[in-house]
Amino acid sequence: MAGQQRLDGEVPIVTGGAGGVGHGISLELAREGCHVVVNHFDHATAAETLVKELEALGVRAMAVQGDVRKAADVDRMVQGTVERFGKLTLMVNNAGVQVWKPLLETEEADWDRVIDTNLKGCFLCTRAAGRYMKDHGGGSIVNIGSGANRVAFPNLSGYNASKGGIEMLTKVAAVELGPHKIRVNCIAPGAIEIERTRLELPDYAGTFARFTPLGRVGTPEDIGRAVVLVASRDAAFVTGQTIFVDGGLFARPPFIES
Repeated sequence: MAGQQRLDGEVPIVTGGAGGVGHGISLELAREGCHVVVNHFDHATAAETLVKELEALGVRAMAVQGDVRKAADVDRMVQGTVERFGKLTLMVNNAGVQVWKPLLETEEADWDRVIDTNLKGCFLCTRAAGRYMKDHGGGSIVNIGSGANRVAFPNLSGYNASKGGIEMLTKVAAVELGPHKIRVNCIAPGAIEIERTRLELPDYAGTFARFTPLGRVGTPEDIGRAVVLVASRDAAFVTGQTIFVDGGLFARPPFIES
């Protein structure tokens, strides 16, 4: 029932929201009563399909194309959201890319693409949302980190650097924006089964389930529920935190046998 929804009437932007983890986040937010803005870079069809899914849950939704690496695009997203829904109360910084190469083979362009999308994009979206929320009663910002916040993944130097940077950006943003009633937190997923990760290993789910104390891999919906939790009034005194949603995967050193 609508009265029991934890985020009834809230308006989030989910960057990179059309697929993968973003898809699950968008769905869980809608199930909790949010009117969702689905940002995408070049996945218009997937974004429009998701909008129909969200609207079928009884909420309003829209897709918006925008490059999180460009301040003008980010500002346009925020402005369009406010024009359509009258407010912006939640920013979910989910957009991200990775380049799989050894450090010594990583080109400058590879590094720039990852850092600009993952870290600069998070900064630009946090700044734009913060500027609006500061003058409109506050809000919540949720950044999507990674297990790369905690441990080093070989061949993903840019991705590791960007996710580590997001964790520290979360902390400094929480400190600076707290007086404006804006909370900032980071959700760090563990092994999550999506289309991309299924292509990384023949049996991705089975492989990582063996390493995960809870005995399974995560789903995009697991991440979406965690976003709902930290964005809701249930976490009204939680800010500046990184919460690992990983089934315990990164709580145990890899050389410890189960």
